[in-house]
Amino acid sequence: MAEDEQTRRKRLKFRSLYRGNKELDIIFGAFARTCLQSLDSAQLDRYEALLQAEDVDIYNWLVGRAPIPAEYDNDVFAMLQKAHLG
Repeated sequence: MAEDEQTRRKRLKFRSLYRGNKELDIIFGAFARTCLQSLDSAQLDRYEALLQAEDVDIYNWLVGRAPIPAEYDNDVFAMLQKAHLG
Protein backbone atom coordinates (compact mmCIF):
# COMPACT_ATOMS: atom_id res chain seq x y z
CA MET A 1 0.00 0.00 0.00
CA ALA A 2 1.45 3.32 -1.08
CA GLU A 3 1.85 6.15 1.39
CA ASP A 4 -0.47 9.06 0.67
CA GLU A 5 1.09 12.49 0.22
CA GLN A 6 -0.23 13.98 3.47
CA THR A 7 1.15 11.07 5.50
CA ARG A 8 4.48 11.43 3.70
CA ARG A 9 4.65 15.13 4.53
CA LYS A 10 3.90 14.40 8.20
CA ARG A 11 6.62 11.73 8.30
CA LEU A 12 9.16 14.06 6.67
CA LYS A 13 8.25 16.86 9.07
CA PHE A 14 8.79 14.54 12.04
CA ARG A 15 12.15 13.42 10.63
CA SER A 16 13.07 17.07 10.12
CA LEU A 17 12.33 17.98 13.72
CA TYR A 18 14.02 14.98 15.33
CA ARG A 19 17.29 14.29 13.53
CA GLY A 20 19.38 13.99 16.68
CA ASN A 21 21.60 17.01 16.07
CA LYS A 22 20.12 20.08 17.75
CA GLU A 23 21.40 22.59 15.18
CA LEU A 24 19.96 20.61 12.28
CA ASP A 25 16.74 19.90 14.20
CA ILE A 26 16.28 23.67 14.30
CA ILE A 27 17.28 24.28 10.67
CA PHE A 28 15.30 21.40 9.16
CA GLY A 29 12.39 21.93 11.55
CA ALA A 30 12.01 25.56 10.53
CA PHE A 31 12.27 24.61 6.87
CA ALA A 32 9.66 21.87 7.26
CA ARG A 33 7.23 24.18 9.04
CA THR A 34 7.49 26.90 6.38
CA CYS A 35 8.28 25.11 3.11
CA LEU A 36 7.33 21.44 3.22
CA GLN A 37 3.72 21.96 2.16
CA SER A 38 4.77 23.83 -0.98
CA LEU A 39 7.14 21.13 -2.28
CA ASP A 40 5.95 19.04 -5.21
CA SER A 41 6.42 15.27 -5.36
CA ALA A 42 9.83 15.41 -7.06
CA GLN A 43 11.04 18.00 -4.54
CA LEU A 44 9.81 15.78 -1.71
CA ASP A 45 11.95 12.99 -3.18
CA ARG A 46 15.00 15.26 -3.14
CA TYR A 47 14.21 16.46 0.38
CA GLU A 48 13.84 12.90 1.62
CA ALA A 49 17.20 11.99 0.06
CA LEU A 50 18.79 14.98 1.80
CA LEU A 51 17.35 13.87 5.14
CA GLN A 52 19.26 10.60 4.73
CA ALA A 53 22.64 12.34 4.52
CA GLU A 54 24.89 12.56 7.57
CA ASP A 55 24.28 15.52 9.88
CA VAL A 56 27.91 16.65 9.96
CA ASP A 57 28.05 16.64 6.16
CA ILE A 58 24.84 18.65 5.79
CA TYR A 59 26.02 21.20 8.33
CA ASN A 60 29.36 21.58 6.55
CA TRP A 61 27.58 22.09 3.22
CA LEU A 62 25.25 24.68 4.74
CA VAL A 63 28.03 26.75 6.27
CA GLY A 64 30.36 26.41 3.29
CA ARG A 65 33.01 24.24 4.94
CA ALA A 66 32.64 21.56 2.27
CA PRO A 67 31.37 21.55 -1.31
CA ILE A 68 27.86 20.27 -1.85
CA PRO A 69 27.94 16.90 -3.66
CA ALA A 70 26.19 16.88 -7.03
CA GLU A 71 23.40 14.57 -5.85
CA TYR A 72 22.37 17.14 -3.21
CA ASP A 73 23.14 20.33 -5.14
CA ASN A 74 19.58 21.04 -6.24
CA ASP A 75 16.64 23.38 -5.77
CA VAL A 76 15.61 21.87 -2.44
CA PHE A 77 19.06 22.30 -0.91
CA ALA A 78 19.14 25.86 -2.24
CA MET A 79 15.79 26.52 -0.53
CA LEU A 80 17.09 25.02 2.73
CA GLN A 81 20.25 27.10 2.50
CA LYS A 82 18.29 30.28 1.79
CA ALA A 83 15.94 29.59 4.71
CA HIS A 84 18.92 28.95 6.99
CA LEU A 85 20.79 32.08 5.98
CA GLY A 86 17.67 34.22 6.11
